[in-house]
Order: sequence, then structure tokens, then C-alpha cells
Amino acid sequence: MIREQGYAETTIDQIAEAAEVSPSTFFRYFPTKEDVVLQDDVDLLAFEAFEAQPPGLSPIAALRAALRTAFASLSAEEMAQLRETAALSRSVPELRARALDEYAGAASALGEAIAKRTGRDPDEFVERNFAGALVGVMMSAALAIAADPAADFAAITDAALAHLEAGLPM
Repeated sequence: MIREQGYAETTIDQIAEAAEVSPSTFFRYFPTKEDVVLQDDVDLLAFEAFEAQPPGLSPIAALRAALRTAFASLSAEEMAQLRETAALSRSVPELRARALDEYAGAASALGEAIAKRTGRDPDEFVERNFAGALVGVMMSAALAIAADPAADFAAITDAALAHLEAGLPM
């Protein structure tokens, strides 16, 4: 519907009707219309793969490997949906704002996952700062992906993290 009508023109009532559920049922699964568009399994897949990485890998190397695993597990249809979501997130202000909220949540979850991996306190400045840097680099990659519909998600994300791993040389 959003693809055909546009984001602003598509209502919750229309989505609920097409899904053959009531609007109240819709809201049990999706707090906002933005969440319908932004929902995907990449974070879940990446966190599972991150936890499965060998303990000797640095957090960035483990995240790079985890993201490669997560992206490789997606079907062509799921990758196409990610591309569409990235483009919508760049062009629709409501989605862009909600995506920033998602990044903030991801920074917190990533900080906890890194702290678990390193045995440190997730509330320490270093852990929060490191997680924020990782998410910032991922946001930069997402913007590059959104700007180029043919972009290779895995390659751009990996290159962004490799740049961080190298110390962000200019």
C-alpha cells in the first residue's frame, strides 16, 4: 500500500483492513505506522551472530562477522525490502525520526552485548562511547545505502566498520 499510495496517504485503518485485523489489533503488534515500515529481523540476526563469534575476536571484528552472517541469511526479497526501507527512511521525515530512535535503542543493546563480551560494565563511559561510535558508523553506512538503490549492504557496512577499526583515518 505504501509503495502504491505513498507513506503519508496510507492510513492505519487501511493497513488494518488489508491485514483483516482491527486497528486495535494492529497496535498490539506495531506501536506506530513507522514501526510497520522499519520492522525487520536484521538486528535480531546480527545480535545472535555476534554472541556466537569466537571470544578472541575484538568487538568490531565480531560485529563485522556477525553482520556478514546476518546479511547472508536474508533472501533476495528481504534485501529488496531493506533497500526500500532505507530509501523511505531517507525521504520520509517521520520514518527518519523513528529510525533515529531505533539507532538509540541499538546503541544501548550493542553496548550491553559488547560489555558482556568484554566483561565490562555496559554503563561505563568507554562502553557507551564505543557503542555510539559503532552505531554512528552504521548510520553513515545506512545513509550511503539509502542514496544508492544498487548498493551492497554487506560490503558498505563492512567497509564502514573496517574504517572505524582502522581508527577512522582521513
